[in-house]
Amino acid sequence: MYIHQWGRGPRVVLVHGGVLGGRETWRAQRELSERWTLLAPDRPGHGRTPGVGRQDFEIESLLVAEQLLDRPVHLVGTSYGAIVAMYAAVRSPRNVLSLTVIEPPASGVARGVPVVDAFGARVRAALEAVELPPATALREFLAVVGAQVELADPPAPVLIDGMRRLLGARPPDEAELPLSRLRRAPFPMLVVSGGHMDANEIICDTIAQRTGAARAVCPGSGHLVPDTGKPFNDVLERFLVAANRSPSA
Repeated sequence: MYIHQWGRGPRVVLVHGGVLGGRETWRAQRELSERWTLLAPDRPGHGRTPGVGRQDFEIESLLVAEQLLDRPVHLVGTSYGAIVAMYAAVRSPRNVLSLTVIEPPASGVARGVPVVDAFGARVRAALEAVELPPATALREFLAVVGAQVELADPPAPVLIDGMRRLLGARPPDEAELPLSRLRRAPFPMLVVSGGHMDANEIICDTIAQRTGAARAVCPGSGHLVPDTGKPFNDVLERFLVAANRSPSA
């Protein structure tokens, strides 16, 4: 994987979600580079990393663990990348100083809750809509996940390309998150949501309850929580600083 790097200080690995690569997804976090080394990989099929088959959170977690968890780091993942990060964290727990996950669309953790089941089915359908033009599929996908963004007509090429690569990905409702292993892990965990969709709040609440993680809500940008900028950065940095001071870290 190609890895973007900014700043100096303790290392923070930032795993992006489904459409944009590492450079674009974490643009609002660059201010943190004054105090932290930010490492943002391009997941396979995004940015400067070539695609190899369909996107799959378990396979990609191996890449993250092998390439980025070879030394102590704080690990952060958003959306599909949050699922990747959770799997990666339990593969190399000794090198994870903290884990932050932002709105992972892992509807399987609350299977049987109607609003969550419906959300999981809509996400799966959006990823399987390979017959649609990428611009149409992109608009439908962003609406399903609650990404509050105004698209140009036509959308920017980077968004079209990202959606084209996302189509056919392994659906996130197939994720069997390693929640019991995360609860026993030696690092602290934070779960963040955008306060915009009941299904996401239920998923995040469930993950926090079952892992003992801290919980935060950063409203204002829907599913694109990192785009809130300072509100999310402040929450994240307080957590990272506390994790650095904790005995486990």
